[in-house]
Order: sequence, then structure tokens, then C-alpha cells
Amino acid sequence: MDTAKVTIFEVAQRAGVSIKTVSRVINREPNVRDATRVRVEQAVNELNYRPDQSARNLASQKSHLIGLVYDDPAAYELPSSGYIIRLQEGALRACRASMHELLIHPCDFRQRTVASELRAFIRDTRLAGVVLAAPLSNMQKIVRAVQATGTPFVRVSPGKPVRNQPCVLTNDREASAQMVDHLASLGHRRIAFIKGDPDHEAVRHRFDGFVAGMQRNGLKVEARLVRDGDNAFATGAAQAQLLLERKLRPTAIFAANDDMAAGILRTAGKLGLSVPHGLSVAGFDDIILARQLDPNLTTIRQPLARMAESAVTMLTGNIKGERTVLETIPAALQIRESTGPVSE
Repeated sequence: MDTAKVTIFEVAQRAGVSIKTVSRVINREPNVRDATRVRVEQAVNELNYRPDQSARNLASQKSHLIGLVYDDPAAYELPSSGYIIRLQEGALRACRASMHELLIHPCDFRQRTVASELRAFIRDTRLAGVVLAAPLSNMQKIVRAVQATGTPFVRVSPGKPVRNQPCVLTNDREASAQMVDHLASLGHRRIAFIKGDPDHEAVRHRFDGFVAGMQRNGLKVEARLVRDGDNAFATGAAQAQLLLERKLRPTAIFAANDDMAAGILRTAGKLGLSVPHGLSVAGFDDIILARQLDPNLTTIRQPLARMAESAVTMLTGNIKGERTVLETIPAALQIRESTGPVSE
């Protein structure tokens, strides 16, 4: 069948129900029997039916658009696309399941007019709801701008939950402590840490986890082995240079994200240090690059796609009156070639 001409009437005929019932199933309305819902969804899939979004919005006097608002990668010298791609992947999956459409919106929080522009974007597009990705999710001027529109929203990785503000978290702190456990189990005692961008509150938890992991393994956190970073490749490379030029250099360096860890690997190579035999390197996030580096990067997989999917599911559920305010999805260690036993 020509999918461009498939109508709601044809879906109703295939499922053996009324047009109104098809509409109620598509809009995820309650009080539809499970067997009927299954029949309608099967007909939708068989016919590859896509509802007319404009007509749908006009009929309901509200949009069926979900907005994914994230930090504008164009503001960075070397932007990492992996973060946004994985967020979109999860958000799209949940939008398809709930018969919503996804509208992505990069937002540069550094601009003075960001709050007014965000309010105008939400109102002009008549969004049904907003998913706020980190670091925007923990910035009060951004959160207040969304609140001012009265639009439902869910925050992803806001750093810490706020009462009555729906959010999806991961266990950055504990996952970082587990990475220290791994390094300590390999015999490392002088472990350095490169911090992430201070604007990313959730990323700051990774340093807290590093400290907790060092303490529970009976290791001292040496101030000279803790360096400030900003999540960028160049920063990882530069800070690694300072750390590795020390007379008593670290045997392992743990970076708060994979981009900086990649910079560490670059510097180690320039200095003739073998990884992992001369230096162990670990990151956080498990971006695509982590598996393409040589050696493959030991890191922590942040479940971004699952978090975004959960955020959209929570959001569409809350729109329908199903009140959910918090979900935590754990991160997981990915042990690869860049970490090994200390050679001393």
C-alpha cells in the first residue's frame, strides 16, 4: 500500500474499530481495552501509518512535540557529538512509543538572552514537554525559563534532585569510586585525577567519587596530582604533560570524561610512555571514540540513551497524569586495554 495515502479510516478498517478508537490509542488515552489497543497498534505498524501532526495538534489544541534542549556544541572548540547522538537515540525511541515527535534545540547558556530565547522557542512551537540535558538541567536561569512557560519538563543529570522536579539521574559518584577500586586492585597507589567542567554539576560528583574511592582503598589524595579541567581534549593533553613531567609521576590518570582521557593518551605517546605498561589511563562516558582509540579506553559507560528514553517516558506519563519524579539508572565500568598492573 502507498504509505503516503494511508488514512486513519484505513487503520480503523484494518483493526475493526471506530476512527475515534484509533485516535484514542494513538494519543495514548486511557480506558481502551488492552486487546483493542494491541489490534490498533498492529494495524498502525502493518500499514506504516503516521498521523498528520498538524491536524493532530489542531484537533487537540496542543502540540505533540517533545523538545530536547541541550548545550550548544558549537560553543566548544572541539565539540563531541557522541553525547548528543546518544541522547537523541533514547529520546527518539520513547517518542515513537508514545506517538510524539522530537524537536532538538541547542541552547548556548553563555548568551545573555538565553532565557528569553528559550521561552520564545517553547511558546512558539507549543511544546507538550521539555527534556533538559546536562549541564542546562542544573542551571537555575534555564530551569526558571522553562518553568515560566508552564510546560512540563524532566531534567537529565541535574547533579542533585529537587523536590517535585522530575529528573533522571545516574550514579556518577559511586561509578567513579568503582574506577578507583579497579585501579587500586591493579596495584596503583599514585593515582591522578583531572576534573571536569565546573559548570557541569553532575560531572563534579565524579571527583567526589574519586576521593571516596581513594579513601576506601586507604590511598592519599595528593593535591599536586589533582588538576582542573574543562572536558576538552586539549586540556587533558596539557594537564597530562604537567603530571607526567613530575619526578615522581603518577602511575595512573583518571579523567572526568573521555575527551580529556584521549588527550592524556596523546601526551603519553608523545613522551614515549607505553599504555598501560608505563601508565594506566581511565575516562568516563564511553563515547564512541573510547572504543576507537589505541589502546581502547577503560571508562565508565554513562547510560545516556537509556536516561533520555526514561526522561521522555516519564515526561509523557506525567503529561497524562502519571506522577513520577525520580529515576536512577546506574553507570557501568568498561574495562579495556588502557589500564593494567602497575609496573613498579
